Amino acid sequence: MNLCRYCCWLFFLCLLSLNFSACSPGKEEKKRAMPKALVVTAAARLQDVPIEIKTFGTMEASESVTIKPMISGELVEVGFVEGQDVNKGALLFAIDSRPYQAALNKALASEARNRVIRDNARQDFERYRQLVVTGLVSQEQAEGYRTRAESAAADLAADQAALDNARAQLSYCTIKAPISGRLGVLAADRGNVVKANETDLVTINRLEPIRATFTIPEQSLSFVQQRLAAGEVPVLAEVPGAAGFTERGVVSFVDNAVDSATGSIRLKGQFANEQRRLWPGQFVTLTLLLDVKKQAVVVPAQAVQTGQKGPFVFVVSADSTAEVRAIEPGPAHGEIKVIERGLEAGEEVVIDGHMRVIPGGKVEVKAEKKGDQGGKDKAADSAPSPAAAAQTVPGK
Repeated sequence: MNLCRYCCWLFFLCLLSLNFSACSPGKEEKKRAMPKALVVTAAARLQDVPIEIKTFGTMEASESVTIKPMISGELVEVGFVEGQDVNKGALLFAIDSRPYQAALNKALASEARNRVIRDNARQDFERYRQLVVTGLVSQEQAEGYRTRAESAAADLAADQAALDNARAQLSYCTIKAPISGRLGVLAADRGNVVKANETDLVTINRLEPIRATFTIPEQSLSFVQQRLAAGEVPVLAEVPGAAGFTERGVVSFVDNAVDSATGSIRLKGQFANEQRRLWPGQFVTLTLLLDVKKQAVVVPAQAVQTGQKGPFVFVVSADSTAEVRAIEPGPAHGEIKVIERGLEAGEEVVIDGHMRVIPGGKVEVKAEKKGDQGGKDKAADSAPSPAAAAQTVPGK
């Protein structure tokens, strides 16, 4: 019985030793190799890059006038159609002039009567002044006629002032365009009674030229001032959407104070707007072109990553090894990023697949799809060529 138990234990120990020997790795077995990371790369290149400030703004008319009547009365004529263009001096409205013509006629009659009275009083005074010399009348009598003459002259002067006022009131019956521009909504039709200085009749906006109002951070003010000292600062207005377009203008105004609440300063840009594509109240994206950075090293913006030690890129060496390279990024333009330090033109950087890259590890450059390559080519085409970028700022 004890012999059988001893044999069973011996058999169990043999099996256990066989299992341990099978599970332990052999000295000649090689470690399993790490797989290569699939990535997409792009070459750093040299390119002229515009230095610019992007912001948002609102378009406004270069001149805007709201027409109000200077007198009260009935509108008897409207000389335009809503939304049409008018020239300065064109007839807009006519107010019933009969009451004001009657007031003018009354002022004319009163002025004519008092003119006769003044002339007679002057003649009487001159006659009595001569009689004082001969002693036929006293000095007191002559002074009385002088007073009458001066009073008649004052009455005539008052009538002349009333006459001028009546003429002005009559002229207000005809309302003409004070500026050239485009008319808005008609607020009062013919037959309505309007009140002086109360009723808004119509608004005229001058669209050529037109202005854009926008703000920039106060940190950017010094760059704009330096550029203004050298000449005009170009500004581009872009209207988004399916029918989007871009208009070119210049900075025409810089406010005289920074808004302490927002830390920004207000500027205005002026645009010729010859095609009338910009409209008052329109929301636009604005780009101020300050300078052009010549032959800068650029990479696609997605190549730049941010780590604990700052910005970096993965540089792929000739032996397909990924290297972490610290860089100093510069300004961005569209889909490209300027690299100030840390990268040379021609070096390959990873632009897709960063999460799979191990620093110092091997990578495999993945062949791009046609659509991806087309998008990459499109991004490259959208970036200005050296010649085109040099033309974006006058004098460059």
